[in-house]
Amino acid sequence: MGKAWNHFKTVTYHKYLVAKGCFRVGLYRQGLLHDLSKYSPSEFIAGARYYQGDRSPNNAEREDKGYSAAWMHHKGRNRHHYEYWVDYSLKDEPGIMAPVPMPDRYIAEMVMDRIAASKVYEGRAYTDASPLRYYYRGTDRAPMHPDTRKKLERILRMLAEKGEEETFAYIRRALVRGKRSPKKK
Repeated sequence: MGKAWNHFKTVTYHKYLVAKGCFRVGLYRQGLLHDLSKYSPSEFIAGARYYQGDRSPNNAEREDKGYSAAWMHHKGRNRHHYEYWVDYSLKDEPGIMAPVPMPDRYIAEMVMDRIAASKVYEGRAYTDASPLRYYYRGTDRAPMHPDTRKKLERILRMLAEKGEEETFAYIRRALVRGKRSPKKK
């Protein structure tokens, strides 16, 4: 029961942090609905079984079984993961799986997800550069559309260099409201 309770607390705290970030940039519905699938039996049971507290239980499940059924379930239901945005190509190589561009509001939620995950797993060691470091550790070969990658990297670099306040203002303006340049006074 201890691992299940700890996993529940971790998921709920992560969800709270994402909602808090989403609310700051104007994504209220996404903030409320973020990661609800983590409470489903197919994700929660595996998460509790493989809970360690300092990293995603999906990695431990992957190491044990060779894949993560919980992750497969999760990424197929949550649009803030770039893995959700892969489809059969009709252009360059028909029939080959290829990434498609993510809508901006899901890129914004993905940033909040990465910030929250870094805060949960790094605790007091978290800095605004943590999500960028995490990104560089795992997504250099990821099947991400070039436009999505460019936007994500720009935002994560901005966060590392300028902090949350300026980055969240940019996300609200450029990704949520769709205005690329600051308003002129």
